[in-house]
Amino acid sequence: MTERTNILNETQDDATRIVYLPTDKLRAFAEHPYKIIDNDEMTSLVESIKTQGILTPIVVRPMVNGEYEIVSGHRRVFACNKLGMFEVPAVVRELTREEAIVVMADSNLHRDGLLPSEKAFAYKMKLDAIKRQGERTDLTSDHRGQKSLTSVERIALESDESKSQVQRYIALTNLIPEFLQMVDEGKMALTPAVEISRLPIETQRMLHRECELCDCTPSYSQTVRMRKINEVRELTWHDLTEIMSEEKANQKEKVTFFMDDLKKYYPRSATPKDIAADIMKMLESRYKARRNRDAR
Repeated sequence: MTERTNILNETQDDATRIVYLPTDKLRAFAEHPYKIIDNDEMTSLVESIKTQGILTPIVVRPMVNGEYEIVSGHRRVFACNKLGMFEVPAVVRELTREEAIVVMADSNLHRDGLLPSEKAFAYKMKLDAIKRQGERTDLTSDHRGQKSLTSVERIALESDESKSQVQRYIALTNLIPEFLQMVDEGKMALTPAVEISRLPIETQRMLHRECELCDCTPSYSQTVRMRKINEVRELTWHDLTEIMSEEKANQKEKVTFFMDDLKKYYPRSATPKDIAADIMKMLESRYKARRNRDAR
């Protein structure tokens, strides 16, 4: 299909000019951290594009071979491919690799439902790109004597998160894949994961094997102890098993219910606390009835 150009108004410049590019000329941004998952959210996007078209053009940058690297819009392109579309509206921008990384990261960081690993690698890629652009990573003063922002502070300001939270996410990039997946799946909280990220890779692997053996994850206080021991000397298998053998709340047996399975039995106004209280009330009533029956 031939390339088409759609000028929204006569005052547009190249930065806002929309062109229609063949989907077979588009390439994913190298090592972009965002996962393209064919789930319910993607189904909704596909349906939206099918009925309304692409409301926001993708952003690409030209490559030397006549193809284009997607800077923003990987999910939209995936949806278009599912629909069998041969071209998509795009804004072509001349960007350096570092500039493209910043745009790529920023275009997705405000999206709902991002996995911790996606945020972690997006922040890390953006920080590294800013450093390569020559930004100072320490506090400096401008010509008026006022303090300028560090690179991390700049990222925090642009992402509406605290500097320490951004640093926590970036620390996750030092986790082995097994632990990072546990964080993504909600099986491990952010704070203990950050402490684990400070341990050597081989120690992390040893700890993960221990987690599998005892079917539990370490608490924040346990990971702090591990980190402090590691600062003095190398953690041993004996250290890990001794710390992990302590009983914690997440080692105790528990029964988990998913809200989606329970919602059909309750009105929309019912909160998780209301539902839990009602279930306990029903169990108590059943227990009393059984005791009365057994006493006869």
